[in-house]
Amino acid sequence: MRRGITATALVAALALAATACGSSDSESDGTSKSSGELSGTVTWWDTSTAGSEDKVFKKIAEDFTKQHPKVHIKYVNVPFGDAQNKFKNAAQSGSDAPDVIRSEVAWTPEFADLGYLAPLDGTAALQKPDDFLKQAAASTKYKDKTYAVPQVIDSMGIFYNKKIFKEAGVEVPKTIDELKTVSKKIKDKTGKTGMYLRGDDAYWFLSFLYGEGGDMVDASTKSVTIDNPEGVKAMKVAKDLVDSGAAKTDATDGWENMQASFKDGKVAMMINGPWAVADTYAGKEFKDKANLGIAPVPAGSAAQGAPQGGHNLAVYAGSKNLDASYAFVDYMTSADTQAKVTKELSLLPTRTSAYAKQDVVDNEIVGFFKPVVETAVERPWIPETGSLFAPLVTEYTKVLTGQTTPEKAVKTTGDSYRKLLKGWK
Repeated sequence: MRRGITATALVAALALAATACGSSDSESDGTSKSSGELSGTVTWWDTSTAGSEDKVFKKIAEDFTKQHPKVHIKYVNVPFGDAQNKFKNAAQSGSDAPDVIRSEVAWTPEFADLGYLAPLDGTAALQKPDDFLKQAAASTKYKDKTYAVPQVIDSMGIFYNKKIFKEAGVEVPKTIDELKTVSKKIKDKTGKTGMYLRGDDAYWFLSFLYGEGGDMVDASTKSVTIDNPEGVKAMKVAKDLVDSGAAKTDATDGWENMQASFKDGKVAMMINGPWAVADTYAGKEFKDKANLGIAPVPAGSAAQGAPQGGHNLAVYAGSKNLDASYAFVDYMTSADTQAKVTKELSLLPTRTSAYAKQDVVDNEIVGFFKPVVETAVERPWIPETGSLFAPLVTEYTKVLTGQTTPEKAVKTTGDSYRKLLKGWK
């Protein structure tokens, strides 16, 4: 994301103000270094799923006050789709930005590049950094500094309804070709659609792109790769799933429609991640949790791959309560807290030591997703990564709904990338 001189100057001023706050003996809202006792308010923007994840995170966050009774945690759940731009707008204006934000991994380098995040090296926020999984820590670093702490890590798999699979007499598909065959048998035997394919979010397209050997960009050579032949193949694969009847899709409200279709037993499969488990269990089809099956995303013609995702906790550079914010981030990313989150939500910890906790050891969902995460495809940790999805989803949706061809879609996307990434091939 490019900035003008005015924005740059403002960010620099904010960073200087944050440094001044952090070096004083007493924070403006009551946090005291000299007494060793934290106080004041920490506003946390949580971007987790409303109605399921948010309830757990709110309770855990507010429990921070058991350790620091003079600190008030102001919990705010911000819809994930709005959070990236909302934070940038608040940080740029210098008002109403939270002290701590739950940042999607791709947002962290962008926020850091803009000067909106406080560096965390040597602060109380970043305890035992070597304990974090290497792939989780990768997204927190920008220009040799650490700007966030990993909270959860994830990837994607194929969720399936075991009861429908048994009724149709099918096995879990391991390839795209098998997925089409399985979907046809499910339709013939049960009258239900094989899979819901989310068509309004390009993140759900990445498994197909990786499966054909492609990627959005190659940061090591500063090359745009989405419009390579592999990108065309991936678009054709996704389009064929819809055209063949193996999958259904919608151009809008994809999350709600996907979850409702799967939870109500109208489709037998969907591609999703650990973040969807708690909400999925709330569906009538999964009152018996054992009915939910999860397997690796079916492989394409070149490979089997799913994107590495997750969320970090970052501290706003202009926070007036840095010390309490650092302590809150440390608490929320500790091994004990991560184990609580796993117990309640089946989300994967980012600390190696957390995987020795009994609640994590006993979690079946973690048992599946841990090896998937270890082999997941990392996105490029560049400031523009979060902005690569907007042009891609526009063209991806057009392909699925028949408004453009795969060839035109990737060319248009590639052209957009080269405008965004100045000097890239």
